[in-house]
Amino acid sequence: MLRATHLRDLVALVLFISALATCWYGGYSAQDLLAEIAILALFAMSLDFIVGFAGLVSLGHALFYGLSAYTVGALTVHLELLPSVAILGGIVVAGLSAAAAGALVVRLSGIFFIMITLAFGQMAWAYFLRSPTFGGYSGMAGIPHVDLSAVGLSLLDPRHIAFCATVVCAAFYVFLARLSDSAFGAALVAVHQNEMRARALGLPVGLYKFAAFVTAGAIAGVAGALTAQRAQFVSPDLLVWTTSGEALIMVIVGGVGTLVGPVIGAILWVLMRHSLSGLTSYWMLFMGIAFVAAVLFASDGVYGFLKRLIGPRSA
Repeated sequence: MLRATHLRDLVALVLFISALATCWYGGYSAQDLLAEIAILALFAMSLDFIVGFAGLVSLGHALFYGLSAYTVGALTVHLELLPSVAILGGIVVAGLSAAAAGALVVRLSGIFFIMITLAFGQMAWAYFLRSPTFGGYSGMAGIPHVDLSAVGLSLLDPRHIAFCATVVCAAFYVFLARLSDSAFGAALVAVHQNEMRARALGLPVGLYKFAAFVTAGAIAGVAGALTAQRAQFVSPDLLVWTTSGEALIMVIVGGVGTLVGPVIGAILWVLMRHSLSGLTSYWMLFMGIAFVAAVLFASDGVYGFLKRLIGPRSA
């Protein structure tokens, strides 16, 4: 029987090879969509790590995504630091923000955790929406690209942006997959399944949740930094709760706790949004119907459906 982890990694490898082929043989539009998909897939994977493994359902995950993007913008536009330094700064700010928020919220669970994370995200969104320093509602433009000429790449080329985003997404998939398969990942699953029993066994439940929360926040920061580099623009929309909600939809539709499922969810989300929005102004209605149908007929997500389809044939 093909092991679940082997199937997961095989699907991820097929998606990675397909992405590389799109990088080099696709047109401008396909390359631009690929860059968007790779960044959103990374963001959704970071959310899946706390939702699927630690059981921490957050509607404020966009806080770390947006803070990192704004940090990159502020450090390059206002302080004129090198983009490479700004990117590192954005990831650090996201990680530190996750640590500060996590110290408060990991003690909570269920609806209380959801609402507190939502509140944190909305407070940050309201601040940036009204802050003239960061452009307010209009956002910040003119964020410079990092110089990758030393390795023969230029982020002015959509092919190179797509390639970089894909490679970064793949690298963090490997990191999260190995982390989830480790003793740390097993402990998170134990906490998720039965927190009281995990405590009785002597597991430092709060510490495990905190570590997972900070890890996910920092990786969301990587996605935010990539977004700032791709668009050369940031706006308060990056922090609004619906951004977290969209990532959660990607996780649920693709498959919770699978890591590769959110990648599939990101692909479906971006492709459907771009195709339907060009056909009708009611595109969100049709996307909602499609995702409801996906959850009803594949409650464990598209990847779960694929696993059931392939599993019996792999014996």
